[in-house]
Amino acid sequence: MKKGFNYIAIAVLSLGMVSCDTAKKETTTDAEKARVDSMMQVAQQPIKSILTAEEQASMTPDEIIGRLKKGNENFVSNNLTQRDHSSQRRLATIGQYPKAIVLSCVDSRVPVEDVFDLGIGDIFVARVAGNIENKDIVGSMEFATAVAGSKVVIVMGHTACGAVKHAIDNTDAASMGMNALSDLLAEIRPSVDATEKNGEVSSKNVAFTNSVINTNAKQTVEDIRKQSPKMAELEANGTIKIVPAVYDMETGKVVFLK
Repeated sequence: MKKGFNYIAIAVLSLGMVSCDTAKKETTTDAEKARVDSMMQVAQQPIKSILTAEEQASMTPDEIIGRLKKGNENFVSNNLTQRDHSSQRRLATIGQYPKAIVLSCVDSRVPVEDVFDLGIGDIFVARVAGNIENKDIVGSMEFATAVAGSKVVIVMGHTACGAVKHAIDNTDAASMGMNALSDLLAEIRPSVDATEKNGEVSSKNVAFTNSVINTNAKQTVEDIRKQSPKMAELEANGTIKIVPAVYDMETGKVVFLK
């Protein structure tokens, strides 16, 4: 009986030790989890600050383009940065130091700030159907770069662009009483003519249409350089870069063109 009692006592003691080890592991796991949760909460705190003059001045055009590419990766992966817009809005009343200006189409399916994971005060945005330049747009770009210090100018076309499609199809907007739209489409047609023909010249030809969209973005960049000696000078001395890009409506990815 005594011997049996000893076996039982050893078994109970062993179970107690196992229970203590398990409790210790659970406690350790809970502590680790708490630390991870705390770190995640800090990481997920909404950004309250806006871009400063010092930060703008310290960045090179290439660095800015790199940051915009990273921001676009966040957009594509649905991992946008959390921002405290109320705080940013109040800070922005003091001044603005955007790092870039983006010329985009007016298409409602191209949310420019979101596409680059940006917030209040980060970029200037100009929009016009077909992302073409005109005097007002170029004047706005001169203000953004020569006056406000932005170092990158992006002309961003997008796939399935309605303005480009109508330019390809020679839509007669004037006959429908839209003279201004007719003039706008006329600004895009040189890009249609300059694009290598690969099949039917029609907006139904998706490959050709995409080629025209690329050509149009590149042509707008060249036209900006011609219309603005000041920006051409800033680019020549390395202060700014003027680059074409295309936003893919299906994937959300922005491709910077050579």
